[in-house]
Amino acid sequence: LSFDLVEAWIRDNPKASICTPEGAYNFKNIANFQDYHGLPVFRNAVARFMEKVRGNRVRFDPDKIVMSGGATGAQETLAFCLADPGDALLVPTPYYPGNDRDITWRTGIQLLPVVCESSNEFKLTHEALESAYKKAQDSNIKVKGLLLNNPSNPLGIVLDKQTLTDSLNFTNDKNIHLICDEIYSATVFSQPSFTSIAEIVQENENYNRDLIHIVYSLSKDLGFPGFRVGIIYSYNQTVMNCARKMSSFGLVSTQTQHLIATMLSDSDFVDRFIDESAKRLGKRHGVLSRGLAQVGIGSLKSNAGLYCWMDLRRLLKEPTFEAELDLWRVILNEVKLNVSPGASFHCS
Repeated sequence: LSFDLVEAWIRDNPKASICTPEGAYNFKNIANFQDYHGLPVFRNAVARFMEKVRGNRVRFDPDKIVMSGGATGAQETLAFCLADPGDALLVPTPYYPGNDRDITWRTGIQLLPVVCESSNEFKLTHEALESAYKKAQDSNIKVKGLLLNNPSNPLGIVLDKQTLTDSLNFTNDKNIHLICDEIYSATVFSQPSFTSIAEIVQENENYNRDLIHIVYSLSKDLGFPGFRVGIIYSYNQTVMNCARKMSSFGLVSTQTQHLIATMLSDSDFVDRFIDESAKRLGKRHGVLSRGLAQVGIGSLKSNAGLYCWMDLRRLLKEPTFEAELDLWRVILNEVKLNVSPGASFHCS
């Protein structure tokens, strides 16, 4: 939605790329071998951007930033670092279907759903967490952590401060890890505002920080999925060291680091982009949700992300997953839209 802003910035800042006449003088420095830590200017720019997106209410140490080939690589790297084959992560439903591929295929770990209900707008409760944990114990499955997606894909909602605190209390009490996927943190277009797990951690020193990790990327917040810029931010030095060694399998190119660092260091551009992107997302979401309402289709009230959770139950022939797939095929084949069914997000 905001590529015009980025394209205008690139035209105005040709030195940001080593592939332009204006920036070619820096080609040798950028093209040469760099260590796995990444360019210092890149890590610093990303840390400052993460702070700005979070309202400058938290601070991030650039030395704790580990690069990865997109959030996909970051998720898998953390899974390798934190769990053994057969271990499990708890994941509240509905959740991003790609997690089943990204996190489990090569690591051999399991994802266990924490059932959240539409009756309370999919709020994550302590009872649901305890139920999922007990079910795993009864099945002799070792739970190594809880994975949260905030803001949510596919719901488009933010987790409130109390829910984050309750989740952190739960993982702290169980002595398991908490992974917060915050890749949509700059896509909030209306209240309530986004709260990062880093804010909760910063306010309370009693939590075991070795158990807390953040996944971030620029794919959604800036709209750069092709750049494959993923970030692991861990409060655990051992995990950070392990992840950095593993990052050699999916580094971000120095050319990309150089461009991104220059762009994110332009505070005026960053402020303008975040503000305009939120306005455009809100406008687009409003057009879609109002259009659905006009034809009698309700949707979950959301304020972030790139998604709209629609209620199409009245169009089902019967209340079954089979009927849901039948409706999906009709929409796909006749309307030519791929509207993901709830079953694909592990809804119960």
